[in-house]
Amino acid sequence: MDIRNAFITGASSGLGRGLARHYARAGANVHAAARRQAELERLAAEIAAEGGPGRIVPVVLDITDAEALVAAVHGAETAAGGALDLVIANAGTGGSASATQIDWRTVKRILDLNVSAACVTIAAALPAMVERHRGTVVIIGSLAGLNGLPRKAAYCASKAAVHVFMESLRVDLGGTGVRAVTISPGYVKTEMTARRQKPMMAVDDAVRVIVHAIARGDPRVAFPFPLSLVSQAIGLLPRDLYERLARLWSRLDGRPVTVETWRGR
Repeated sequence: MDIRNAFITGASSGLGRGLARHYARAGANVHAAARRQAELERLAAEIAAEGGPGRIVPVVLDITDAEALVAAVHGAETAAGGALDLVIANAGTGGSASATQIDWRTVKRILDLNVSAACVTIAAALPAMVERHRGTVVIIGSLAGLNGLPRKAAYCASKAAVHVFMESLRVDLGGTGVRAVTISPGYVKTEMTARRQKPMMAVDDAVRVIVHAIARGDPRVAFPFPLSLVSQAIGLLPRDLYERLARLWSRLDGRPVTVETWRGR
């Protein structure tokens, strides 16, 4: 799969930065979108210093501004001669709060970024791709979208929403030449998961899995395999049994209940 022009959100850190670096090193012009200008410029300079054929085009953007986001996608299309090959909606945020302490502002922030902005990114790119019968759109979801986890109501809901959004797109896009890919990772070691003490997948390893999946054209990819298998198996349990087990796990886990929202990517 030849990627010459790409647009990636959340590109100043974590998976987004890793994916932008990969495709630029492979020769693509990557429009890398994020709020942190200094990080984007640092990434662009790193790629330029390597002297390869690809480059990073920094796009300083708050993707919760839908009009600015659509304008950025269309601007990247124009710069690419109307031919964006790949669009990855990667930017996201996490948060933890028990329903007994939930705050509507946190819920809104998570849904605005993880659902609205992600879906707008994809929707803005699709018309041009459909017109020329070529292109790939990708959303970075999560294994958390498969089940309702303790203290993660808004986050799990946001990832479940984009999973279903992409599933519907795949139905509609059949025969158009445009592919819709859903990536559902488990925990990857990024800024968003920095406080987590348990073992996590390295960004570079996750990037390799994602890039390989996109190249193959897989419609859905969930990893790492053992955790994805467990997550899917949990979904087969009767819901009342799952909810009882989840409450028990939540009590035994013993972590303090806090509201943590991160939007830095």
